[in-house]
Amino acid sequence: MKNVLLALIAVPLLSCGNNKNTDSASPTSKTEVMADSSKTETTSISETDTTTSSPSETPAIKAFDHNQWNSLLQKHVSSKGIVDYKGFKKDKPALQSYLDLLAANVPDKTWSNNAVLAYWINTYNANTVKLIVDNYPVKSIKDIKNPWDTAFIKLGNKKYSLGGIENDILRKMNEPRIHFAINCASYSCPNLLNEAYSEKDIQNQLQAVAKSFINDKTKNTISANNIEISSIFDWYGADFKTKGTVIDFLNKYSSVKIDAKAKISFKEYNWNLNE
Repeated sequence: MKNVLLALIAVPLLSCGNNKNTDSASPTSKTEVMADSSKTETTSISETDTTTSSPSETPAIKAFDHNQWNSLLQKHVSSKGIVDYKGFKKDKPALQSYLDLLAANVPDKTWSNNAVLAYWINTYNANTVKLIVDNYPVKSIKDIKNPWDTAFIKLGNKKYSLGGIENDILRKMNEPRIHFAINCASYSCPNLLNEAYSEKDIQNQLQAVAKSFINDKTKNTISANNIEISSIFDWYGADFKTKGTVIDFLNKYSSVKIDAKAKISFKEYNWNLNE
């Protein structure tokens, strides 16, 4: 009888020992399964690691778009870049709402290069429109005191000027086509595109505005041996010479093939408001 009782006591003890071994092995087995299911993983991860790492896999830019600005542009800018500033003035609350969105979503290291480009181009253009609207009616942006040097644009904890955005940020991104995308509210400026620049489409958009501006006979007069081009190519000449001459750059987009030794002159800039 004593032997029977001892045997009965030993059974649960052996069972507990087996359960303990199973529990200690369980996390390792699960990790191995997870590692096998993802060929790109080189180290084991836990359920906690998976949960905390998920947000970082989706950059902040994914939650940010320029739809508000796109709607305003579609409403108040023609396909030829003529701007209805009176309409923008009536929609000033909607414009301010977009500017507030920009202020709360300054690019960081998680943003792609295309997303950063789109952000700063849209920021420049939207704030140029705001500057005109705040001073409207006005005949020219040059009638406003220090339009490019006044730091009236607050983004995050910093203040920026239009000139600062152009020269200290956009031009340093080594993308000369930005000069055909940012708009100075003037007739001789490249047309204000009536759609927002976006991370997804910006390369195609920059290509399109470069081609449109260079072949616009009101902005540039081009023939094979003689070209009268926008003063933009004079003021920012170095930006267009990183891979050759200004003529080399123009020939990438011009519908007329320009001779390498063509005579170059620059058009007088018309600063009248683009309305």
